[in-house]
Amino acid sequence: MTPTSLRSTQCIHSQEKILPKQEKIVVVMPAYNAARTLKFTFNSIDTQLVDEIILVDDHSQDDTVAIAEKLDLQVIRHSRNLGYGGNQKTCYQEALRVGADIVVMLHPDGQYDPTLIPEIIKPIQEQKADLVLGSRMIHPRKALAGGMPLYKFIANKFLTFCENLILSQNLSEYHTGYRAYSRKFLEKVPFLRNSNGYVFDTEILVQAIAFKQRIAEITISTSYFDGASSASFWQSIVYGFKTLGTLYKYFLHRLNVSSCYLFIR
Repeated sequence: MTPTSLRSTQCIHSQEKILPKQEKIVVVMPAYNAARTLKFTFNSIDTQLVDEIILVDDHSQDDTVAIAEKLDLQVIRHSRNLGYGGNQKTCYQEALRVGADIVVMLHPDGQYDPTLIPEIIKPIQEQKADLVLGSRMIHPRKALAGGMPLYKFIANKFLTFCENLILSQNLSEYHTGYRAYSRKFLEKVPFLRNSNGYVFDTEILVQAIAFKQRIAEITISTSYFDGASSASFWQSIVYGFKTLGTLYKYFLHRLNVSSCYLFIR
């Protein structure tokens, strides 16, 4: 049985009723030079739960694509590097195209635990959330214990404080790469307008607030190690300023001082 056809869609009959068909769950992997960790990540996914796994390769310079094809993943390769946000756009478009009801973004670099997929999709399955974030900061000491650099930890706390203040939320973290989206969320939020860079992650969360989407969090651990992808120091600085810029645009938009295309249907 291949990962792209992992679960039967047979209806289960009983004497009393026919149980409804379960949601189609698709895992998307935005990949760049993930050859060292891809197989480990894939082997940790519960393929009895997940219907399809899609890897989008952002023009890697290593053997990511070759390994993905050996694992019989559905692979899409960009002909040039589009950036982290551009990669996610392809991921979500393809997931919607194949009929996903719930889309889980899982980095193939080993930082996030694939065994938590049942937990991260549960609030959506229970119709309690449209977007679920895997937060490293519900228990902040775990983030540091997992190897999160101190400067990233401090920046994460500062930016999250600013975001909660402007967005009137009480989330523990906005900067996780482990997320689950409902189909309705991805169909409603105009994510294709967002940046192709790292700030895509911030923009889609601010859009979630702008379009009144329900957000839930679960606690996760993470692991920083050699070979795991991560924004560099300077990329993190740029991301931080662009995050503040996105908040500024939203603040002005909310006050009707100026209109921002990110937050208009």
